[in-house]
Amino acid sequence: MASNMRIGGLASGMDIDQIVKDLMKVERMPLDKLKQKKQILEWQRDDYRSMNALLQDLDNYIFNNLTLQSSMLKKKVTSSNDSVVSATASASAANVATNIEVQQIATSAIWLSDENTRVDKNNFNVEKDYILTFNVTNGDGSSKQATITIKQGTTLDGVISQLNNDPNLGISAFYDEQTGRISIMKKDTGEKASIVLEDQDTADFFAQKLGFIGAVAGAELTGKTDGKDAVFTINGLPTSRSSNTFTINGVTYTLKSTGSATITTSTDTDAMFNVIKGFVDKYNEVISKINAELKEERYRNYPPLTDEQKEAMTEKQIELWEEKARSGMLRGDSILSSGLSKMRMDLYTKVEGSNITIGFSQLAEIGITTSSNYLDGGKLIIDETKLRQKIQENPDAIYRLFNNDSTNYSEKGIARRLRDTIKNTIGKIEQKAGKTIWTNQQFAIGRDLIQIDSQIDRFEDRLKEIEDRYWRQFTAMEKAIQRANEQSMYLMNAFFGGSQ
Repeated sequence: MASNMRIGGLASGMDIDQIVKDLMKVERMPLDKLKQKKQILEWQRDDYRSMNALLQDLDNYIFNNLTLQSSMLKKKVTSSNDSVVSATASASAANVATNIEVQQIATSAIWLSDENTRVDKNNFNVEKDYILTFNVTNGDGSSKQATITIKQGTTLDGVISQLNNDPNLGISAFYDEQTGRISIMKKDTGEKASIVLEDQDTADFFAQKLGFIGAVAGAELTGKTDGKDAVFTINGLPTSRSSNTFTINGVTYTLKSTGSATITTSTDTDAMFNVIKGFVDKYNEVISKINAELKEERYRNYPPLTDEQKEAMTEKQIELWEEKARSGMLRGDSILSSGLSKMRMDLYTKVEGSNITIGFSQLAEIGITTSSNYLDGGKLIIDETKLRQKIQENPDAIYRLFNNDSTNYSEKGIARRLRDTIKNTIGKIEQKAGKTIWTNQQFAIGRDLIQIDSQIDRFEDRLKEIEDRYWRQFTAMEKAIQRANEQSMYLMNAFFGGSQ
């Protein structure tokens, strides 16, 4: 215990506490250097990850827009009489005009309870559990089995709700309080729809509880109005469908009423133009930000601030200092530089192959070139008039220019090349700077941080030992001075005492 006692200048009159602090500032300088190095690595890690977020954003745009036919080759569909027929088209639909004459709209089958039998909602009573079983045929002829359990005491609203919510039954039922009758309508349309009551309990429930008088086990529910199929003529061919909405050759038609209409399908050139322009804008944004990081000035005279330095500065001073201290973390980085160079090569290397020769093999052919200003860092420039013209001429060829599939680089479409390069660059950055869900052990900067943390821990332990040593030395000095003072006082007392 005595060896740990600290005496702070009582004997010598010196400010030992301040002297030790000043000595420790010098001793702590290597530790500050380690902490500054750690901060720089953390900044680099974060800046790398922000670059990866940019690249991932670009890759997502390419995948969701350039690579999908549904985005690049959208179809525009017009109807000469939208009140009769409307339509939409998939990317695979041909650009054609189709005439449709609608003779009959598809309708749903409907079952109504007996008009002379009123169901009293207030006195409705389910005196026991019922298991209702049905053989359900949909309007298109497909069949399903349906089973519903009605518990004793269930209200009429509860029964209606259970009937409506069974997916196999597929009906929309309601109770009309004014007439006391129940209506059941098949959700799908078509003339083949039917509902057969499979057993006596089911027939009894519908006849006695729901007012469908004459309901018989093994027979279809009474009170039916048959559904109808849609009947129409398409380009002179008479045909029918169980639904008013159907798809033929990539075009989905919706019949609305009887009459005739012409459906015209064409490529949506505006959609393709907007997708390509959006890509160019996104690409330019990404390379602009990456180039800015690569060229950002590195201010080596502005190291990260220590905690002690921050205490002596205002928030504004700290902000201005750290703005320079954080600058240039990725200046001249080889991974990013290589990635940009590879992306530029992806864009301007010809896309070769037999299915490309009849279309386009370079972006310049469709009006996309590189800025002539070298300060733009390879930004793309669009000749919008030319691009729209080429889309009108051959949209399929433009789609192939971006998406031609091949294991051979020279035959691979531009979008596929770019995605490969982006994936490769992201992978290299992750090996260097990791991802938020990774541990430090999984990437290079993280392993450096582990090593620095270990050095910091060892150095802090060493500083504690050094500080203790200083205090032991000064404490010993104070004790010695105290003893000398005591001896001097003794001698003086002895001397003056003896003279009397």
